[in-house]
Amino acid sequence: MHFVLTVPAGVSRTLRLRLSARPHHDAFGDASAVLARRQQEADEFYAALQPATLTDDQRNVQRQAFAGLLWSQQVYRYDVAQWLAGDPAGPPPPAARLQGRNHDWPTLSGADVHAMPDTWEYPWFAAWDTAFHVLPLALLDPEQAKRQLLRLTRETYQHPNGQLPAYEWSFSDVNPPVHAWAAWRVYQIEQERTGRADRGFLERVFHKLLLNFTWWVNRKDSGGRNVFQGGFLGLDNISVFDRSAPLPGGGHLEQADGTAWMGMFCLNMLQISLELAQDNPAYADIATKFFEHFLYIAQALNALGETRMSLWDDSDEFYYDQVQRPDGGCTRLRVRSMVGLIPLLAVATLEPGDLARVPQFGRRVDRFLRTHPDLAALISRWDEPGLGNRHLLALARGHRMKRVLYRMLDEQEFLSPGGIRSLSRVHLEHPFELLVDGHRHRVGYEPAESRSDLFGGNSNWRGPVWFPINVLLIESLRTFQQYYGDDFLVEYPSASSQFRTLGGVADGLSARLTGLFTRDAAGSRPVFGARERYQHDPHWRDLLAFHEYFHGETGAGLGASHQTGWTALVATLLQDQGQRAARQEVT
Repeated sequence: MHFVLTVPAGVSRTLRLRLSARPHHDAFGDASAVLARRQQEADEFYAALQPATLTDDQRNVQRQAFAGLLWSQQVYRYDVAQWLAGDPAGPPPPAARLQGRNHDWPTLSGADVHAMPDTWEYPWFAAWDTAFHVLPLALLDPEQAKRQLLRLTRETYQHPNGQLPAYEWSFSDVNPPVHAWAAWRVYQIEQERTGRADRGFLERVFHKLLLNFTWWVNRKDSGGRNVFQGGFLGLDNISVFDRSAPLPGGGHLEQADGTAWMGMFCLNMLQISLELAQDNPAYADIATKFFEHFLYIAQALNALGETRMSLWDDSDEFYYDQVQRPDGGCTRLRVRSMVGLIPLLAVATLEPGDLARVPQFGRRVDRFLRTHPDLAALISRWDEPGLGNRHLLALARGHRMKRVLYRMLDEQEFLSPGGIRSLSRVHLEHPFELLVDGHRHRVGYEPAESRSDLFGGNSNWRGPVWFPINVLLIESLRTFQQYYGDDFLVEYPSASSQFRTLGGVADGLSARLTGLFTRDAAGSRPVFGARERYQHDPHWRDLLAFHEYFHGETGAGLGASHQTGWTALVATLLQDQGQRAARQEVT
């Protein structure tokens, strides 16, 4: 169909198209009524979903985030074996293709509807993006959210060795292992909204994630010491080196974030296995395995031993990557970045009910802690449970957790008006520099677009605010709150003499993130930055773009302007804010 229209200024034209399996005598006679009815149905659906405590502006932001997420679903077809073989009807492909991109993924064959990061700039699935897409999607359509996760772990996507495909330009790139977290959260969201506990889904995804966990342990722990090297792990240009390439001068990188991601993976798998153990006691054995493995990772992250430096720096009181040099020496990379905040994400509480429902797990844990007192010391007061008789499992706990939080909540470091920056602002005046083989490597604070095409090209993790890590940090703070309760207070912001509970800090960060999109006291939306038309023109000011990331100082939207993928998490934050406000009204 091809329509050519001339539309004079100030005039509108309407085109109507009807797709139907049957002929209509008057194809458009009822068009207006049908459209009005569909709009009413949509309004009714969202009215039932959205908390009444949200403002009209917040509801508008949330609905547009949901709409963009749904609109970003597209069919993606890629059969690697067929691509390598070439078209039978055409000339054979060049021999180089057989050793080219994705040649080692001949089993990947997909033709499915995926929630894309962005239908324009990134029209393909990205594995770790998908883990964030499914949270807001679960509020709308839990079955579709579950299908997205199950698809990535299907034999037509997951590599026979257990690796999950990253994204089209290199399926072998390593993304953070966040899919167990996503599966657990989708399970919880559906249970909360519908009352249905879909343990069948949880069990299906769990078994495939076991393969993925084994792949990580066997392929990404070069020294066999539970210290992991996952490459850039989605944080493209955050490091002084390209973490996906061989290091200049040789050696290998020990990653604070890679190790912490695996600690988080352990805890998520522990939570899932305990849930499944309620129906099948065999899962108690697996739960014990993940409990023990978590403690080994905690030991590795916080104290590598007398001959190795810890990834924790006592002088700076922060976690850093470090290079193990070929001569046996070690160089700590004191880049104060999101890398050092990732250990906060590896936190979970064990509820009294968990131990009561799976008593064999509790007995095994007690025996393990008695026989391994060095590892037992890594757990905060196991014999003195916290609020609600909960037990805490965390990589960063006690003093170290407080010190990392102090830096994270410092407005001169990580805390911006729009959330947590990916790099500390301290590197604006004090960039990190390292001389290797006569070449000077540098990392400086860049709050907007990257000024270099190093490592990530058009991506920038050297200052802007990114939604996915911010949301994970908020969830982690709420988990710490469950254990410590209201008596545990921290300064927010740091050095302000204003104290909040950890839950209160989570509320504050959530408000900063959603505040990127909602109107402020002056009627402006930070996401629009200095673009006057979008700020004030009545035809544009309420039409939102959900950007890839946000300016570390102003909150203006940056990167892909249609990335309603993981930035659709703003809808999840608004849902949580509305529900918490509703509960407070009741109490």
